[in-house]
Formats: sequence, structure tokens, C-alpha cells
Amino acid sequence: MRASSGFRAATAAVGLSFAAALTLTACSSDTTGDGTLTVVASTNVWGSVAQAVAGDKVDVTSIITEPSSDPHSFEASPTDAATLTDASLIVYNGGGYDHFVDDIIGTGNSDQLTVNAFDLLEGGAHAGEDEHSDGGDSHEGHDHGDVNEHVWFDVDTVDATAQSIADKLGQLDPDNADAYKANAATFHGQLEQISAITDGIAAAHKDAPVAQTEPIAYYLLQSAGLKDVTPPDFTSAIENGNDPAPAAIAATRQLLTDKQVQALVYNVQTQDRVTQDVRATAESAGIPVVEVTETLPEGLDYIQWQTNTAESLAAALQ
Repeated sequence: MRASSGFRAATAAVGLSFAAALTLTACSSDTTGDGTLTVVASTNVWGSVAQAVAGDKVDVTSIITEPSSDPHSFEASPTDAATLTDASLIVYNGGGYDHFVDDIIGTGNSDQLTVNAFDLLEGGAHAGEDEHSDGGDSHEGHDHGDVNEHVWFDVDTVDATAQSIADKLGQLDPDNADAYKANAATFHGQLEQISAITDGIAAAHKDAPVAQTEPIAYYLLQSAGLKDVTPPDFTSAIENGNDPAPAAIAATRQLLTDKQVQALVYNVQTQDRVTQDVRATAESAGIPVVEVTETLPEGLDYIQWQTNTAESLAAALQ
């Protein structure tokens, strides 16, 4: 995972702040003092999913909302800690991605309701568990064939997350349980529209070779039936915030200059001089660049964002 050292730095920097915030915050309950449900998401990606299910019944707060933020190395503030520990329901990515959530809720109320998307990944290490993830770095630095923590690109996992949110909100607010289930069903139908685009890519471009600057869109490429041929040494180094070895950079550039791939998937949120050079190489070779991000672009919800991304990938392969 990118910048695991950032996780350690974040933990060290705010550990005392968490403790101070928690001493000022009462143990979490199902509602706030005035009886209002509070749903808090780690990023606006999961906040958008939660809001789609909550509808107009509950307002959702997201901790990370800035498109320029890197959730891997995010440093939570005491206010963030208090917001999370006071939440009726927490929705987060898990798998070590938004590690700050585990750091905070691990010291709080063990009965607090949470939805951990990574735990709902089919075949995931913690699939089906409702308890807090241990938040360790055991999922760090995944490559192409391993479990990948960027599960918001996996439509089935997002669907399962929405269903779990509906179930948990129904527990907290039984009077509106049917509304939450209906919203989750509507969201399921919208997700199917995204799957229709990726299914179309798979039908038209099965096993087409593509490259990535890091394996962020692993599940998107998997659902689209595409083959990521980027050297693993390159993507692993970029994901972990390191400079790839010269040989890995040369091999990646060669894929592009020789037109051995049909598109470059490019994470604009964590770009550096190495990835910028790779992008420039792709553009010089006439290879289409498909931009991806880790949080929602301003003004878009989850469905709009992922629909645009899938459509951009389809267009790049035409």
C-alpha cells in the first residue's frame, strides 16, 4: 500500500490527540443526544454510497472530501476522532486503506456499528465479519494476483456494502428500515448500469493489454476483462511511495513506446515525477490515458463517478 510509512507517521502524530479527544467524548451510542442518527464515512466515496442508502432520512458526514487528499497517508485530527467515535454508524474501506479509522475506533466503543467494505469482498480475509478489522498492514503492497484494497472499484463489493448499510440503518431506525432497503435496491440497479459498460468492454476487448501507474483500478480492469501487463516491480514501488528500479521504469516505458498496451490507467491523485514521465511517454506514443482518482471529483456522486470512469476506459479502447 502506498506510503505505509505515512500510516505510521499519522498514528504517531495523532495518537495522543486521539486519547485527548476520547476523554472529552462520551461513549458512542446509537444516536446523538437529541436522538439524531449520525453516519460517518472515511472518504466521500463511501459517504456517497451511504447517502444513497440513507436518502433524506439521515445526513452523512465524510472525513476525507478533498480530491487532492491521499487517504493512504491521511492524518486525522482530534475533531475527526470525536466525529468518528460519536457516530451511530461508521462506513469505511478497510483492508488497511483508511487505517486512521481502525486506529480511532479500536480505542473506542467496541459495540459501535461499522460497515467495513473490505470485509465484504468476496473471498476476502475477513468476509462476513461485523467486528472491527485489526487494521494491520497485512494487505500492504498488493500486486496483480493478490487481494487488492481498492474495493470501491469492485461493483459487487460496493453493492454488498450498500446492503449492509441498509441493514445497519434498519437496526438503528426500524421505522424507516423499509425505506433504507428500497434505496439500496435502487442503488443496486444503478450499479448494474456500470457493470453493463464493463461487460461490454469485456465482450469487445477481452484480454486487451493495458498499463497502470499503480494497481488502483485492479477490480475495474478485472471486470472489464482486460490484462494489466505493467511490470509488478513498477506498480508495487509506486503504490508504496518509492521510486521504481531503473529497469522497471525502462520496461514500463518500453510498453508504451512500442505500443504494447492499448491504454494507460493513471492515478492523478498521487502522481509524482516518475508517473508524470510515464504519462508523457504514453501521450507521445499516442496511447490513451484514463484518469482515475481515490476520492470523488467535486460535484459527482459514486454512480456518476464510476460511470464516467468506465465510459472513459471504453472510449480509450475504441
